[in-house]
Amino acid sequence: MKYLPLKPAIFIHNRERFTKQLLPNSIAIFVSNDEWPSNGDALHRFKQNSDLFWLSGIEQEDSMVILYPDNPDPKYREVLVLVRPNELKEKWDGKRLRAAEATAVSGIATVLWVDSLDALLQTWVHLADHIYLDSNENDRKASLIRSRDYRFIDEMKSRYPLHQFHRAAKIMKELRAVKTKEEVEVLQKAIDITDTTFRRLLKFIRPGVMEYEIEAEIWHSFLSNRATGPAYSSIIASGDRARTLHYVSNDQECKDGELILMDFGAEYGGYCADLTRTIPVNGKFTKRQKTVYNACLNIHNYCKTILKPGISVVDYTDKVGEKATEEFLKIGLLHKSDLKNEDPENRAYRKYLYHGISHHLGIDVHDLGTRTAPLKAGMLLTIEPGIYIEEEQMGVRIENNVWLTKTGNTDLMKNIPITAEDIEALMKK
Repeated sequence: MKYLPLKPAIFIHNRERFTKQLLPNSIAIFVSNDEWPSNGDALHRFKQNSDLFWLSGIEQEDSMVILYPDNPDPKYREVLVLVRPNELKEKWDGKRLRAAEATAVSGIATVLWVDSLDALLQTWVHLADHIYLDSNENDRKASLIRSRDYRFIDEMKSRYPLHQFHRAAKIMKELRAVKTKEEVEVLQKAIDITDTTFRRLLKFIRPGVMEYEIEAEIWHSFLSNRATGPAYSSIIASGDRARTLHYVSNDQECKDGELILMDFGAEYGGYCADLTRTIPVNGKFTKRQKTVYNACLNIHNYCKTILKPGISVVDYTDKVGEKATEEFLKIGLLHKSDLKNEDPENRAYRKYLYHGISHHLGIDVHDLGTRTAPLKAGMLLTIEPGIYIEEEQMGVRIENNVWLTKTGNTDLMKNIPITAEDIEALMKK
């Protein structure tokens, strides 16, 4: 790993939170993600199962976490399972974790090798009354590929058909949505690296630069500051391409007079930052560009005042729609006649703001969390309104990451330049 070692207390605390939610005499088993083939004999870069990482901090493939709080043998109440180090394989693929190293990362004292697990696991399952297994219950899930966690569910139900099976994901969705102070400290590091990178870009961008050159600067800055890399595919969209929400081609020239929308964030210690800023390629907003930018910033700042514990994402989005309508009327995008007969299911402002305003953020960029239930203190969300004007070939989005607390919001990106004046001043330097 490129990042500095995290404190195992993060994962110890996470496991304590999870096991408190289990029924008596329950065993919970989490398996790592598959290694996905690319082409020929190549594999995609391995990405750990987010729930397993949240519980252990282990990024290695072929791993398992087994939690059985009522196991009669105390040393088996928390078990980390790893692939046994193999000298020949390590010559090809690199070093694998030893038991002491894995304990230092996770705080789990008992480490077993996967090739010696079967008999022990069978004994524990026979003792338990309930089995919790994990699956992907992210509401945004789109893939129907039967991944390792689903295959493991099939295997366990076939071997132990009379046990009571339960959804670990239902618990994880509640727990992971509420970030601990220790988690936010790691996420703040990812944000600080993203801040450093954005300031670097303000000095680098000029008319004639290619979008992919900007992306290269992002990679360079992230890796130079110990980030694993980008938390997601960076969006570097100049001119009219900014209206394409998931534009990742990043292969065009940034021209004088255009705005450039940049949506990027560092991954550090398994946690993701998610920043969007829109800046003038030549360092100076036109009058109209600044008008649109400030309208978007007004919506952004309004969002901060209402995104609080107790509101649902649905109700919050409705309120933001009212503010967006107000701002769009002011800058001439909407007229009162547009509002008279608007469709309540597709309101007039949606022509210029056609995406959600906030999503949960954490180990996953689109992290686990509810849309319909009231938000809770400890949740961490993005705030990212945008304005997309086809007839003006312009797109603006402004995004920060906000931690909801009992005493008010904490904008974790408060130090990142956001006003048009600050951006222009830094680009001028």
